Amino acid sequence: MPHRPLQRSQLSRSITPALFASLLAATPLLSSPSALAQSAASEQARGYAIPAGNLDQALNRFASEAGILLSVDSRLTAGKSSPGLSGSYTVNDGLAHLLAGTGLRATRAQGNYALELAPERSSALELDGINVSSSGLSDTTEGSGSYTTGQMQTATKLPLSLRETPQSVTVITRQRMDDEGMTTIEDAVRSTPGLFVDNSGGVARTSFTSRGFAVSTLMYDGFPTSVLTYMPNATANLAMYDRVEVVRGATGLTQGAGNPSAAINLVYKRPTPVFQGTVSASAGSWDDYGITADVGGPLNDAGTLRGRVVTTYQDAQNFRDAVEEDHNLFYATGEADLSANTTLTLRAYRQKNHTNFFWGGLPLAADGGHLDVPRDTFLGNDWEYLDDRTVGVSGNLEHRFDNGWTLRVAALHADTDDDALASSIWNSRRYLWAQTMEQEENGLDVFASGPFQLLGREHELVVGASKRRLEYTLGDFGGGYLPGTVDPYNWNPRGNPKPALAVSSASSTDVTTQDSTYVTTRLSLADPLKLILGGRLDWYDYDEDDGDAGDYKVVRNVTRYAGLIYELDQHHSVYASYTDIFQPQTAKGINRQVIEPIVGENYEIGLKGEYFDGALNASIALFQIDQTNRAVALDDQSGCPTYPSESCSEASGLVRSKGIELEVQGALTPNWQMGAGYTFVDATYKKDADPTVEGTRFDTYSPKQMFKLSTLYTLPGELNRWRVGGNVYQQSRIYNEAKTNEQRAYAIADLVLGYQATRQLDLQLNVNNLFDKTYYRSIATSTWGPYDIYGDPRNFKLTARYSF
Repeated sequence: MPHRPLQRSQLSRSITPALFASLLAATPLLSSPSALAQSAASEQARGYAIPAGNLDQALNRFASEAGILLSVDSRLTAGKSSPGLSGSYTVNDGLAHLLAGTGLRATRAQGNYALELAPERSSALELDGINVSSSGLSDTTEGSGSYTTGQMQTATKLPLSLRETPQSVTVITRQRMDDEGMTTIEDAVRSTPGLFVDNSGGVARTSFTSRGFAVSTLMYDGFPTSVLTYMPNATANLAMYDRVEVVRGATGLTQGAGNPSAAINLVYKRPTPVFQGTVSASAGSWDDYGITADVGGPLNDAGTLRGRVVTTYQDAQNFRDAVEEDHNLFYATGEADLSANTTLTLRAYRQKNHTNFFWGGLPLAADGGHLDVPRDTFLGNDWEYLDDRTVGVSGNLEHRFDNGWTLRVAALHADTDDDALASSIWNSRRYLWAQTMEQEENGLDVFASGPFQLLGREHELVVGASKRRLEYTLGDFGGGYLPGTVDPYNWNPRGNPKPALAVSSASSTDVTTQDSTYVTTRLSLADPLKLILGGRLDWYDYDEDDGDAGDYKVVRNVTRYAGLIYELDQHHSVYASYTDIFQPQTAKGINRQVIEPIVGENYEIGLKGEYFDGALNASIALFQIDQTNRAVALDDQSGCPTYPSESCSEASGLVRSKGIELEVQGALTPNWQMGAGYTFVDATYKKDADPTVEGTRFDTYSPKQMFKLSTLYTLPGELNRWRVGGNVYQQSRIYNEAKTNEQRAYAIADLVLGYQATRQLDLQLNVNNLFDKTYYRSIATSTWGPYDIYGDPRNFKLTARYSF
């Protein structure tokens, strides 16, 4: 049956907004009446018949029958049993009886319940163990079973809930990573609303886009690090992270230089207060095998020393012929309570990745379209390689003052080195390239945060300074065309001898430094009205070792942030925000001075809802981004002293991105988690040196609209050992500028099936691309690249996880 993208696109545009309109329209039912109903239900007694046995199963069944939201940390309940429940009980009394003898108790916040360790003085049979808590979910997502979090700091460095943050934000939690079998940053980004994964530079040279612009920075526990073209950035192993926080739009306040696209912040796992461990093993299609061990807990009787170790290994083939890869990670972290108010955290990790498919892909056919070769075609050689090694250490010292203020000092050091031998097809000829690359990154960040009083109201303030230094070295190099031409329809990746390649010892080193100071405050103008103001000063310096020709500086660049949030009621807020970001550029004017930085300005208004004490979040946002000062070549080059060898430019280009984003993340019911988002973005040239492009799309290689859905449902009653869920990904058409090559609109679906075999053993089956859709994840632009990259065919992975 022929592909009909127009009908599919129209169907998506009609169904997706309707879905979110329905969800948003339904939100009042999830607010005050629901909260009141849950509160009333908690005081009413009802009959239960829950047998003694596994504590997790007993709590899950009780929560389902009682109609409450109960967050259970599996580390606390592992190996524990419950005496069961028989008779008529209120929610509070029922939980207390189920937890009798476990050393645990339940806390309650507006109908949402969570488990914690009971104080030592509490009796095991104490029935009044239900305490009212001032908050629901914490920022740590591991063990929460949730698809959302309590608070995040990526947008402003203030610890704000998603509702209190005046920008579009998403958190990919540990639970969601496990449910979807995520292993890399690329996996997390692919599930994040509004972000697009572009593999057209090669499978291991992945780039991300958001709101029409490339993501130029990744953050690790709040530290911004640069995304470089020739370094593999999407292979970081998610086994050592608790969550991935994403803020869409300009984020210059926390990351400094970059594009107005998004901030992606990977937050490390921390040591656990109680001993816990898991060992998981997986087996998947194309001989994909992996094993992970994760053990942590207190290191002394007082619990003031805590440690954790995570190690993982994966060895896999690929659906492409002769392609293979392996990954391994060792991560260790420790915490020490130096005093009641001071905590020191240290981390270290070593990660190694290997693949023989790093560069290249499928180039355009002679007629400008797809080659239409089988999906398993690999136009490389089995002896090609990329060996990537990263060693990193980081730490932070945090002191909490009695007046509510906190001082935090954090530092980071990471070394990455790559060795690559890779080839690509250029106009039917094979170009072979070898290169060594090294990257050293150092960072220091110091800030203080806390409350202050002004005009009879309490406000919050963050004041800090940071320093970054990136040294990037291109080492030994070799490259050249190999004899003959390549027939893509009759190519054997195993049948070609490895040629000798002359390698030079020439190298070049670039050093980038960025020194910054910043301040953020949240002012309580009235009980329902909050104003967030922020500012940042940056000193940016780029230095090449081959002379001053390519050097440039930016002195005292000012970044601004403003957000206004008004609480409509207990569960809903409206907001408006403005923020910007700068990106230095290398083009020069007639005076031979570097053109001033590109500025990305983000304007956003939206509505946010928070339900079940933060267990469910919903949002809708309208945004506009203006990227100004883009360097464009002068029409008249007569005054340019370097023309024609190098043209002169001026800062006059303008790209505008406009769109809408809708999102729901968290618990719809006690047994049903969901993360869903719809994004429409239109980025166009508003002003350019070439007037023919004005009004046209800025980036045709990323889709205008995307819909992403992830969901998991735990069956009720006697079937509560089973869970079922899945994912849906849909995107609109992408095409090259010549409009000779395209990937029409498509949708793919995944399936998740889980079974809790015993109190310690969990089994999970993931089926990706359930209906075996053939599609291109990224598309080729010319016979020189970038390249067509097929999406994965239908594949399976079975994971067994044992907890102790």
